[in-house]
Amino acid sequence: MYVAGFGGSWFEHPFWRPKFMIENKRDLDKVTHSSVPYVLIDETLGASVEPEPAACEADADIAAQEQREHPLRRVRKARRPAFQMTKEAIAHRRASQLVNRTKQQMRRIFTDLQMGWALDRADVDGVLDNIVQSVGEDAHALLNVLRIKTKDDYTFLHSAAVCTLMLCVARHRGMDEAETRDLGLAGLLHDVGKIGIPDEVLNKPARLTDPEFSIVKNHPEHGHKLLASAGDIAATALDVCLHHHEKIDGTGYPFGLSAENISFAARLGAVCDIFDALTSQRAYKDAWSPQQALTKMWAWEGHLDHAVMAELMVALNLFAEGLLVKLSNDRLAITLHNDPPGKAAPVVQFFAVEAEEMVAPQKIIIPNDGKGVRVLSVEEPGEWGFDDWDAVHSRVVDALGA
Repeated sequence: MYVAGFGGSWFEHPFWRPKFMIENKRDLDKVTHSSVPYVLIDETLGASVEPEPAACEADADIAAQEQREHPLRRVRKARRPAFQMTKEAIAHRRASQLVNRTKQQMRRIFTDLQMGWALDRADVDGVLDNIVQSVGEDAHALLNVLRIKTKDDYTFLHSAAVCTLMLCVARHRGMDEAETRDLGLAGLLHDVGKIGIPDEVLNKPARLTDPEFSIVKNHPEHGHKLLASAGDIAATALDVCLHHHEKIDGTGYPFGLSAENISFAARLGAVCDIFDALTSQRAYKDAWSPQQALTKMWAWEGHLDHAVMAELMVALNLFAEGLLVKLSNDRLAITLHNDPPGKAAPVVQFFAVEAEEMVAPQKIIIPNDGKGVRVLSVEEPGEWGFDDWDAVHSRVVDALGA
């Protein structure tokens, strides 16, 4: 069952989130034992409230009594066939429904801004609430659906995808609700300045001319003005909107800021913006696989913050190929080629941390569910004495193949 809201005051229920999927007994018990007068559900995202037919009048009375005492439990029993779908299929369906709604909502928000109307915070917050909820349920399912974009809906779904990626990092960092929402809002609104770019330039299926690129480079400042004039926009969102095209080496735009002058939020916005762009089908290029995109991005000199990239990779359990990572089982490992990208990350462990010695290379799979062995961090090979990292990498991988 998907809870879309509670009746009465929010003080009467124990959840800080107003919308979520009930998937375990703990949450079910919290709802049934709370003092809310009623629960609103979204039948398009979960079980409905169709009662089972009663065999006789006595059964009907018993059913009615059960419905009054345990309304959610009764609904759940009545919808047994719906739960025969795999968890993956259910997650994909929910994500697809959310993406369709988000596309329409973001299109309306951007259109209103193009017409000179004020930013409607209620609309924006509604989109953000839904994405925050979906990330809490299954971020990978949402990201997989968001990667499928057409030319016409790219701008709207790109904003939602960057929002989702930034929320994933915020959750991984353990940020509080306010900080998490600020980062999500920043991702959602980072490209609003693109409403000032003519469609023939924005969707041009070829390399931009210098004058055309100059038009594109104006969108951070244009977007910042729009958000600043709207009022009540978090400073984080204003910062990311204005600075998500700055580069660590100072060659970015609009101000050519260098590393020490670029905030964490703006660095993260840059990483998420580029990652989603590279993994999406565009008018002028085919989509790269997620691992291919991360591997290319990691190799760029002076562009992106590697520490921020590492946080995103650990949060997604998705890694560039050939990185040194530290595992939760006291081992160092090398990330392996992952094509086609699956739901887990393959690595080869080869070094015992506490004993400080090489061990026999062994390929293992790091699952996305956080159970079992996990990647704790991306490491710098030189700090572990692997000065000739290419040689170490080749030795370990070749030994695995043997």
